Amino acid sequence: MYLDDYKRWKETDLEDAALKEELISIEGKEEEIKERFAVALKFGTAGLRGILGAGTNRMNIYVVRQATQGLANWVKTQGGNQLVAISYDSRINSDVFAKTAASVLAANGIKVRIYDALMPVPALSFATRYYQANAGIMVTASHNPAKYNGYKAYGPDGCQMTDEAADIVYAEIQKTDVLTGAKVMDFEEGMKAGLIEYVGDDCKEALYQAIEARSVRPGICKTAGLKLVYSPLNGSGLVPVTRVLKDMGITDVTIVPEQQYPDGNFPTCPYPNPEIFEALRLGLELAEKTGADLMLATDPDADRVGIAMKCPDGSYELVSGNEMGVLLLDYICAGRIEQGTMPEKPVAVKSIVSTPLADAVAKNYGVELRSVLTGFKWIGDQIAKLEAAGEADRFIFGFEESYGYLAGPYVRDKDAIIGSMLICEMAAYYRSIGSSIKQRLEEIYEKYGRYLNKVDSFEFPGLSGMDKMAGIMDSLRQNPPAKIGEYPVVKVTDYKKPEETGLPAANVLVYKLEGGAEVIVRPSGTEPKIKTYFTTLGKDLAEAQAQKDDLAAAIAPIFR
Repeated sequence: MYLDDYKRWKETDLEDAALKEELISIEGKEEEIKERFAVALKFGTAGLRGILGAGTNRMNIYVVRQATQGLANWVKTQGGNQLVAISYDSRINSDVFAKTAASVLAANGIKVRIYDALMPVPALSFATRYYQANAGIMVTASHNPAKYNGYKAYGPDGCQMTDEAADIVYAEIQKTDVLTGAKVMDFEEGMKAGLIEYVGDDCKEALYQAIEARSVRPGICKTAGLKLVYSPLNGSGLVPVTRVLKDMGITDVTIVPEQQYPDGNFPTCPYPNPEIFEALRLGLELAEKTGADLMLATDPDADRVGIAMKCPDGSYELVSGNEMGVLLLDYICAGRIEQGTMPEKPVAVKSIVSTPLADAVAKNYGVELRSVLTGFKWIGDQIAKLEAAGEADRFIFGFEESYGYLAGPYVRDKDAIIGSMLICEMAAYYRSIGSSIKQRLEEIYEKYGRYLNKVDSFEFPGLSGMDKMAGIMDSLRQNPPAKIGEYPVVKVTDYKKPEETGLPAANVLVYKLEGGAEVIVRPSGTEPKIKTYFTTLGKDLAEAQAQKDDLAAAIAPIFR
């Protein structure tokens, strides 16, 4: 079957010459053909994500057309404005895929609002809501290596598409022939016909205003004299992040020159993820050279931000996503109480794999902290529930341990623009009272205990990878471990059983251990990986780290 598909693609007069060359180059190489054609990229709540190239298991204009036709068929049943918002990041072919999607929607009589230059995930979520669109499309593969691209689909609320809608779209995609099934209109013709329009300056400015309105202590940055190094990691963060920082009064910003401008090859960081030291290395070197107070980096679609802070001895220390989530929660709560801007019955939200230290901090300030499944759409879902009750302003903060933060209900996805703004504002405030982010973090640990949160990943590449991952999860369910290392398991929570958790079913296992430590096992939703999350609590960092190391060594053989 896949050989027939390959032959058909090879014999079709493809518009993309590079795809044609690739198909010719793999002739007679059955494994290469199988890898591209034996399966198709599956459309789920995170849309599509795959390696760039020819075939049904690759990201190319034909797969994008097919997916967009499926989306168009769904939009046509939704009534409303019959409009879709589109944005894209700096990845290879992101602009091409964005225009391709616009061309298919226009050919289906659906109006399009597309950004005239690359803009990040929060800008797409905002535009979807601003224009009361039926859906949104963000062309990105987030922080994957350069050979990947993807297509994230959003619902009318600006949140990633629900399971129900994604299932309908996927069914429509499967009815659509990948090479010939999509309607297509020339992009320029779509513009002339008034079906495709660029996102207006009114929408762009409204986003910046919405972000800046969430400042906890307006004006604090103007007099702080903060010195900053920032890297957009060759992605979409440069324009929006520097704009908001400038508006806040931060003028001493040095951009990492090698990572300043959009470049989908990511030449200086093969894995453009601010969670990873290698992606921050150039920024750290520049911070040391310039004596910066902070070094910030946003990922290609600017929905995550990672930082390094200057310590009293002049060295720089990376701050984990969990630590920054707790620091921001603490700063927002204390600041809004002090400023008299805390809403009644405030709500914060975190993912179940994020640190329980946040629960302790929220409790201290009288804030309700809700824990939801991994994936920012579940945090967005909590905001939507508050909004439906006319209480959207109760939401003050949401975060995931993977460096995603949001303060305020103006979008429904994580936002590195507001994350960058609040991190800088927090640094400015602590400086103004003779403290620092580092000092505040130590005070939090002193008050609540020395929590350590670490994540290990195990990769399962190739066509058999997903089957191996499924087998491991099944085995853990059928033969649950009585102990992990020396620590007895006192409770197992299986998130595939919603009747036990009160949350939608998810492929997650949580092991509570004697003494209070916790181990979570979860397959990634977007990559062929199983992640293990460790939470340990010690009298100091060394004790917490030693327990983490013991647990990690004990559980690792399961994934080999």
